[in-house]
Amino acid sequence: MSAEPLRFYRGGMSGEFHALHRSESPLLLPNAWDFGSAAALVAEGFDAIGTTSLGVAVAHGEPDAAGRTRAQTVELARRLVELPRPISVDIELGFGAPAEVAEELAELGVAGINLEDGLGDPGRRQELIGEVKRRAPDLFLNARTDTYWLGTAPSLSDTIDRAARYAAAGADGIFVPGMTAAEDIRALVDAVRLPVNILFQPGMDLGELAALGVRRVSMGSLLYRAALHGAITTARAVRDGSPVAAGVPGYSAVQDYVGGLRRGSGGFQ
Repeated sequence: MSAEPLRFYRGGMSGEFHALHRSESPLLLPNAWDFGSAAALVAEGFDAIGTTSLGVAVAHGEPDAAGRTRAQTVELARRLVELPRPISVDIELGFGAPAEVAEELAELGVAGINLEDGLGDPGRRQELIGEVKRRAPDLFLNARTDTYWLGTAPSLSDTIDRAARYAAAGADGIFVPGMTAAEDIRALVDAVRLPVNILFQPGMDLGELAALGVRRVSMGSLLYRAALHGAITTARAVRDGSPVAAGVPGYSAVQDYVGGLRRGSGGFQ
């Protein structure tokens, strides 16, 4: 498959990204870890692209959620805004300065960010979200709470309380990775009145999530982990003399993902 021509957009993507959360169907957001994976997803026709903090961190030899990849994350964002799609960037806990990072990303042309709480003090996270929205008001701030992701005893009431705090601070969406029970998802949707984001898990049905009122479904690190699995599986096949899986794109097809970009006096064309 040949990639569609890539064009440069600097403005308007934030508004488009907000609007995608009000569409009839939930926004299905694939998460990339480098320019090539993002460009391939654009060529496949996805409406917006997110980043995966795990993929970005591990690709640079760092653990996820350790706050060590601010520079790499910003540099990746600088390249991804060359693509003709809204870009949402996962900034973990904010790399120690969430409002500063958000403002920098907004100036680059990023449409949204994902900011997690790591089960930290919800009052402090509420303050930080408010500061982010004051510094970068147009960014779609997806406030993630880890109530179902970390620990062993998920609390729906704690989740709703945190979501309400973050909504009051100006968050544009609520993300609860690890929440899978239909009754919990419905209760959250009914309680917060903001677009609810669920992390896709194998076995989930997108139609059922839509019926529950979910407005965004993220793929998280799934694609990066699948890519690693594909690389390992292919290497084993070559080593063992087994057939290599069909459908691997050719060299020229991958080149096409970036071949339409060239820098000129008028920007990218």
